[in-house]
Amino acid sequence: MAGLLSPKMATIAMTQSAQFSSTLAGGGAVIWSVDGVTNGNSTVGTISTAGLYTAGTTATPVTAGLHIVLAASATDATQAQSAVVAVTDLQGVYTYHNDAARDGANAQEYALNPSNVNTNSFGKLTSCAVDGAIYTQPLWIPQVTIGGARHNVILVATQHDGLFAFDADAVPCLQLWSVSLIDAGHGGTAGETPVPSANVGGAGSSDIAPEVGVTGTPVIDPTTNTATSNTVYVVSKSLDTLGNYWTRLHAIDLLTGNEKSGAPAVVAGTYTGTYAGGSQVTFDTQQELQRAGLGLANGNVYVAFGSHGDNPPWFGWLMTYQYSGTAFPQTAIFNTAPNQSSSGIWMSGGAPSFDSANNAYVVTGNGIFDVTNTSGPTNDYGDSLLELTLTPPTLTVTSYFRPNEASYPLVDISDHDFGSGGATMLADLPAGNAITHALVCGNKDNTLVVLNRDALGGYSPSPVQSISLGEQVFSTAAFWNNNMYIAAAGGPLQAFTLNTTIAQFTQATSSTHVFGFPGATPSVSSAGTQGGVVWSLDTHVYCTTGSPSCGPAVLYAHDAGNLTTELWNSSTIAGDAAGNGVKFSVPTVANGHVYVGTRGNDTGGPVGSATTPGELEIYGLKP
Repeated sequence: MAGLLSPKMATIAMTQSAQFSSTLAGGGAVIWSVDGVTNGNSTVGTISTAGLYTAGTTATPVTAGLHIVLAASATDATQAQSAVVAVTDLQGVYTYHNDAARDGANAQEYALNPSNVNTNSFGKLTSCAVDGAIYTQPLWIPQVTIGGARHNVILVATQHDGLFAFDADAVPCLQLWSVSLIDAGHGGTAGETPVPSANVGGAGSSDIAPEVGVTGTPVIDPTTNTATSNTVYVVSKSLDTLGNYWTRLHAIDLLTGNEKSGAPAVVAGTYTGTYAGGSQVTFDTQQELQRAGLGLANGNVYVAFGSHGDNPPWFGWLMTYQYSGTAFPQTAIFNTAPNQSSSGIWMSGGAPSFDSANNAYVVTGNGIFDVTNTSGPTNDYGDSLLELTLTPPTLTVTSYFRPNEASYPLVDISDHDFGSGGATMLADLPAGNAITHALVCGNKDNTLVVLNRDALGGYSPSPVQSISLGEQVFSTAAFWNNNMYIAAAGGPLQAFTLNTTIAQFTQATSSTHVFGFPGATPSVSSAGTQGGVVWSLDTHVYCTTGSPSCGPAVLYAHDAGNLTTELWNSSTIAGDAAGNGVKFSVPTVANGHVYVGTRGNDTGGPVGSATTPGELEIYGLKP
């Protein structure tokens, strides 16, 4: 026998190391090589005489991708064993749906592909317990030094106002740190708690149960050698013992979980408008839900708000803050409908998108549109897609798209608001085409709307294309290799191929599985344009009052080239089952792993009724 080489596959980030061990039959010296190079080199990575493979240094990174590690006997050429190391150059997943375009694609995933994502090779590796339901998307950060050791980190925030950092690769789960965002060290007061679901929105809300803390996905500033580097921006919601409600924007040190100097900022503000009977409206933290993911552009953190279950009064708010390292001032504030109310920016958990000029794109849901009126107020943007430009101290609408009222009858009465369909998905097309900057968003009218973001069109225009999905849209589309992927509520996962010349999509393939409400926001992993896998979560049994029942979230993997090919799902083998589902959850794929936030064994009952009120599931290739 040739002995054993372990592990058979290692997944690491750039500059990281992986330890291989060999038990060649008969013992004796081992000659190690990488891609046929004895002891390796700076291009393929080096390996020591003890089998320690290292993927280069910051100054001399190795070539990303798959590398073959060979252990051979120095005295018997027949005695040799090989293994694979997958080295990713992914810089990180620092924000909702991977990047500012919200395309949900990680094209630097070299370990996972359609040939090895199956029940024999892939499954759940471990679970990490947390203090509350995870409504936020997990964020992945490579090679962070914590406690004197280097780790790839996975970060999650919870509805119990907890923030947790775990080693992204450790099995069993390894917690690096955790903090409460409402203790004294993070700006809270004695006895402060997350907000009970019965207290939000005035009349209470069943959308989030049993408590409301952190709902919107945080964003991380990955820049280096600045006062803001390694800063996690996250919004908490809480209730103090005097009955005061608090919304705070935190600046957290990624290395420790500590609040940074000058933070948090208490979210507050007023805006000129007549809805309250005077000359201005005031932000009400009890009524407003920070559901959308946070955005970060040109050093400014974008924080958007909508309603708790449409309980009035509420508004759509968009605020920006800029952390300096010692202070955290608000730089601008915008209200989407200051004279009419409603028009929330919630986007089913999606986040503002940004183009290369740092223009922000958001979608509003419900409300009155009066921008084209000849008299009276002309700044209420109900059911609209907005392009906003930040010039402190103002956020200005520089372009917008408002669908024809005939296409959206009685949107407020029938609850067919335009802004349900997640954030916009941006795509840059080849220069010279009639349209070079496309934008896609979805809505409750069962359609995806394709727009030219260089000319959004204003009121009642014809979009570049309207794509009927047959079901309402509560998702953000993923975009990879000129293909768009999305699952509407009660429909299959669908793929559409983009004609880059005319900026229009053609339906390609669909999954056989049908995703219940609210559908799915997929993520895509690939090695460049090869080996694409589409990952999506079925969370229709999400355990709160509005859900038909309570049960595990189910993670699906489909071949990106043909969605009729289901590669794997987490319900096939009992040991792969995830915790109970959370509405609007998004999987994160990085470095050979898939991360899924759940509510553990919580069924939506009272606080303290579950032994595991939240859980992060980590999937990957089996040892």
